[in-house]
Amino acid sequence: MLDCAIIGGGPAGLTAGLYTTRGGLENVVMYEKGMPGGQITNSSEIENYPGVTGEITGMDLMQPWPEQCQRFGLKHEMVEVTRVSKEGDIFKIYRGDGKVDEAHSVIIGTGSRPRRAGFKGENDFFGKGVSTCATCDGFFYKGKDVVVIGGGDTALEEALYLAKICNKVYLVHRRDTFRSAPNTVERVKNTDNIELVLNSSPEEVYGDAMGVTGLKVKNKDGEIRDIEVPGIFTFVGNDVNNQTLMQQDGSYLCDMNEQGQVIVDISMKTSCEGLWAAGDMRIAAPKQVVSAAGDGAVAALQAISYVDEKLS
Repeated sequence: MLDCAIIGGGPAGLTAGLYTTRGGLENVVMYEKGMPGGQITNSSEIENYPGVTGEITGMDLMQPWPEQCQRFGLKHEMVEVTRVSKEGDIFKIYRGDGKVDEAHSVIIGTGSRPRRAGFKGENDFFGKGVSTCATCDGFFYKGKDVVVIGGGDTALEEALYLAKICNKVYLVHRRDTFRSAPNTVERVKNTDNIELVLNSSPEEVYGDAMGVTGLKVKNKDGEIRDIEVPGIFTFVGNDVNNQTLMQQDGSYLCDMNEQGQVIVDISMKTSCEGLWAAGDMRIAAPKQVVSAAGDGAVAALQAISYVDEKLS
């Protein structure tokens, strides 16, 4: 019987693992099917994490976190959790390898995944010129022209990253204002090889057997512009990874909002006693590493009190 099962190995899950183990819970397992670190490991440059100065990648930032957690006894199971249920006051952790573990408490931080933009041909050419990760695929377009779609922090930051290695970056955004931080917007506007294509939406990506060759975009007046590029990067938001909380009858283990985000209180407590949600999957998540880590710490402190009281 686990004191606490932590599902997800990003900043929220790792911090929860650190605090629960260091705080006295003796049998804590973090389930993460891949290497711990989360989406931030794909970021090419981190400049807003407290205490970190100079150039550092997301991978560099996260590299020491698992080792720190394991020093205090956190165990890492490299396996997917397919479902979490609750029977009485005990949680059942259904694993991808067919095993079922039991736990007194659960902290879930499975995050979110990039959302598709929904234009014609996007799915057909995904992985053949359409991508959601500039740091993963940007190298393939070194010295070439690319399109970035989106207007938030991620879109602008990835456009700046691509501008360093690509010949030209077309930034397509459906509005004429951005949702990104003002200093990031200013950097984009001052980058010579980034062209803003505003008040425009992607209409259709086209190509051949070798992959993408161009994108048609439509502006607010209905005019179509043809941009010939071999690469398109979409950053239009995220979908919550809440599948683990779905029950066999199609309901969820705890309350969600219309976007599928887990409803929590200020202590990361869900509507299910003994279950906390942290990081990008919760309501009103800032989607920042420091915030996810804070969520994990808060959830862990609550879980420690819950388990101590339950077992006393």
